[in-house]
Amino acid sequence: MPETQPTTSTGPGRVLVAVYAIFAIGATSRSVVQIATRFDEAPLAYALSAVAAVVYILATFGLARGSRGGRKVATASCLFELAGVLAIGTFSLVDAEAFPHATVWSAYGKGYLFIPLVLPVLGLLWIRRTRAA
Repeated sequence: MPETQPTTSTGPGRVLVAVYAIFAIGATSRSVVQIATRFDEAPLAYALSAVAAVVYILATFGLARGSRGGRKVATASCLFELAGVLAIGTFSLVDAEAFPHATVWSAYGKGYLFIPLVLPVLGLLWIRRTRAA
């Protein structure tokens, strides 16, 4: 009897994909509106929001696919997201003037109940747990 390949989009992975999809939709919508209407007020913050949106889209796609390629995309996205949350979170606290408007990753995602900080860690743990033996 052939063993089934573990996938990232089943079981608790469905919740993870759903949360990433919600963040992808929210971050994309927010960044499009911010860039279209007020980009001159905080270009760095709004550009970073757009980057976050792209990362959430890629993570959603990668986790939902669950294939070898999808896992690589999801892993890279989660690692980039974690690095972004830590770097932008730190910079937004150290140099608050550089971030006159918050991004998704400002203050480690404080404005989003720290979900942006926890989500990539959960994603990486889930990817690791569902890897093939």
